[in-house]
Amino acid sequence: MSRRIAADTPTVDHAEEGRERRSYVIGLVLALVLTTGAFAVVGLNLLSGAAALAALGLLALIQAVVHLRYFLHIDLERSHRDDLLLILFTVLILIIMVSGTIWILYDQHIRMMP
Repeated sequence: MSRRIAADTPTVDHAEEGRERRSYVIGLVLALVLTTGAFAVVGLNLLSGAAALAALGLLALIQAVVHLRYFLHIDLERSHRDDLLLILFTVLILIIMVSGTIWILYDQHIRMMP
């Protein structure tokens, strides 16, 4: 005699659930390591000046990639490329806006100096 499953009862694939949980744990560990690394660079004065800024920028870029891959599940698979292109276009627009604003403010600063 077979058991009937209600139509609205979701079926759970335990292997897929385990892979997803493992992905979140890996992402969490990587994010914590990268965040701790950034705080260590600044708090322990491991680097100074331009080297510290470069290291923090690199850690931030790696952190963004970790978040995209492990938390938003965006990778280079064909089904996720549209999402990736949308995010990259948004980043491009933000870079244009921020760099334009900095350029305008710097120009105004130079014009205000005696």
